[in-house]
Amino acid sequence: MPRWKPDARERFVTAALHLFTEQGYDETTVAEIADRAGLTKSTFFRHFSDKREVLAAGQETLSRLFAEGIAAAPAEASPLSAVDAGLTHAAGSMTPFNRELGPRLEAVIATSSELQERAVLKRVGMAAAIADALRRRGVEATMADTAAELGVLAFKAGFEAWTAEDNELSLAQLTSAALHRYYSAVSQLG
Repeated sequence: MPRWKPDARERFVTAALHLFTEQGYDETTVAEIADRAGLTKSTFFRHFSDKREVLAAGQETLSRLFAEGIAAAPAEASPLSAVDAGLTHAAGSMTPFNRELGPRLEAVIATSSELQERAVLKRVGMAAAIADALRRRGVEATMADTAAELGVLAFKAGFEAWTAEDNELSLAQLTSAALHRYYSAVSQLG
């Protein structure tokens, strides 16, 4: 078995999701994931600390992309416009691989309370990254936190719509539309 393959992370994620779907998350071992990916267990542990982390692959990258997009927004951009820029920047990194595996990932997460808790923590981490990026732009803390939560809700809604079979819109279009729907809903709360 070769020691190194260039797409190891992607292969581990794909193998894990297929195994989790076929036999369940709890019943799947790291050894089985490595075997299905055609790689070794030690290679798995160079990429992930445990099998749960396979499902969070890309979280740090996604948070970084949100922050980069917010930082690159024009200086005069409102907090909401800066979040929209962050969502658009992050959406640009999503590939057909993400689109294909998204529904499978959500289905696996729905089967385990441990994975559901991890998904919540992932959203908390993304919101923190967005809020931090907004604060670096000088946005007041409460406003930054609120805009960040709207951004996370918008990304989640946009991603779900993007992975739907009948969707023809881009992820950036869908996240932007969702962000504006959430903002409109908040403004109508009174």
